[in-house]
Amino acid sequence: MLRTMAIDQQNQLIKDIEIEKLVNGEYRWYWVDFHQPTEEESNYLRTPFSFHPLAIEDCMHHLQRPKLDYYDGYTFFVTQTLNSIPTRKEEVDFFLGKNFIITFHHQPSSEIDEVWKRLVLSENFEKWDASHVFYSVLDNMVDNYFPLVYQIEDMLNEIDDNSKRRSMEELLEDLFETRHSLLSLRHTVTPMRDLLYRILNSQRETYIKGKTEYFSDIHDHLLKLTEMIEANRELTTDIRDSYISLNSHQTNHVMKVLTVITTIFMPITFIAGLYGMNFRYMPELTWKYGYPWALIIMALITIGMSLWFKKKGWFK
Repeated sequence: MLRTMAIDQQNQLIKDIEIEKLVNGEYRWYWVDFHQPTEEESNYLRTPFSFHPLAIEDCMHHLQRPKLDYYDGYTFFVTQTLNSIPTRKEEVDFFLGKNFIITFHHQPSSEIDEVWKRLVLSENFEKWDASHVFYSVLDNMVDNYFPLVYQIEDMLNEIDDNSKRRSMEELLEDLFETRHSLLSLRHTVTPMRDLLYRILNSQRETYIKGKTEYFSDIHDHLLKLTEMIEANRELTTDIRDSYISLNSHQTNHVMKVLTVITTIFMPITFIAGLYGMNFRYMPELTWKYGYPWALIIMALITIGMSLWFKKKGWFK
């Protein structure tokens, strides 16, 4: 589906213009949105827009790394949106020229829809231009990253508190899923941060002159997101190490208890085994008090070894 709008020389909004008339018309600037385009609609990128084949190829291949490429008369941008946990990336491509902006995306984009609606309802078109649309969409994309990071932080707090008394295996499974989500976020946020850095420091990007402070604000948000993601990854590492240490401590405690029990029963087992050999000429076998004294000796050994282990602090 294609959506078109243009601002004429009298700063009036005109919508649903044919592509050929839009390209050849005398408009102050225009916006074409390729929303889940068909193959026939995608061919408009070749004719009449005449964009570079490499840029068109990047549009057709999903999930390119966020980047920018300079071409004669326009700049091509690849960006990514994130809309859910587990993270689901969607690519949004931009062709930004002096008097036009072309957006291309294979999936619905709430960020573009919001800016489109805001522009249609606007009463002051003089402040709008192609670079301002580009900034507004980018700003919405980055703002939508924050709820995902906050959601992950809530998940980490729940794992750390373990208020539902779940098993360690379940907690570690959720923890590794959270680390995977953070990794996916970092793979999007870091290239987007680098993209904004290139935009701000490029000598060739003339379309955003006068709006540097706006794009700098987006870059600051991406820096903050990067720090939050790294801090959360460190927190997942700490939680993982804590659970592993706790598991090792519990295992060591169980092994210590079993060792104490085994050690106490070793001499008792020796006595029971010694007098259970059924040799005919064992002198103690015919002793009248042999059985009770054997039990007494076993009890004394048990009590003595228990007191010795307690003195050594093994029962703490």
